[in-house]
Amino acid sequence: MTEPTPLEPTDPVLVRRFQQGQEQAFAVLMERHERRVYNLAYRMLGSPEDARDATQDAFLSCFRHLAKFRGDSSFSTWLHRIALNACYDALRRRRDTTSLEGRSVDPMPVPDHADRAAAATDVQRALLGVPPDFRAVLVMHELQDLPLEDIAATLGLPVGTVKSRLHRGRVALGRILSGGRADGTPNPGAPVQATKPMKTRPHLNS
Repeated sequence: MTEPTPLEPTDPVLVRRFQQGQEQAFAVLMERHERRVYNLAYRMLGSPEDARDATQDAFLSCFRHLAKFRGDSSFSTWLHRIALNACYDALRRRRDTTSLEGRSVDPMPVPDHADRAAAATDVQRALLGVPPDFRAVLVMHELQDLPLEDIAATLGLPVGTVKSRLHRGRVALGRILSGGRADGTPNPGAPVQATKPMKTRPHLNS
């Protein structure tokens, strides 16, 4: 997300302007939040093409419903909720045609050093093996630095439930990076290798 400078209008101001008929305010909101929404979608879906489609769906839904937004939560929290719903819809459509397990992962289309890019691809592949509900919390907290309270507001869950999902997501990711499955059973396929256990957040751009 691009933070507004002191001279730029805040999200609430832009929302009010849009609701008053100034549709150009939405373009500013989209430019400000597009990268974070796309990165969330990419981490959830593992494909730049799918992430672009989900991002487009999210902003289209946001545009359609923004007139009714009342500010009970922050705009970014509300937008994250819409983006996650778009990702879940994409995962449901994908489930009808193919399994996530074994799906190839396209490297994230950003400049990166070769070994760091390889590690990022390994982590992204492992993320796709984490159950979506745990994956969403893991991505928002570990990769996008959202506080647990904001994640709870986004998902409409108690903070305790978010903490539980975060813990279970970390455990599942660690198991997969060690060559197993999210549930701890051995993976007969080609495992994702990790040179050592993860003690810090994976080096992924968000």
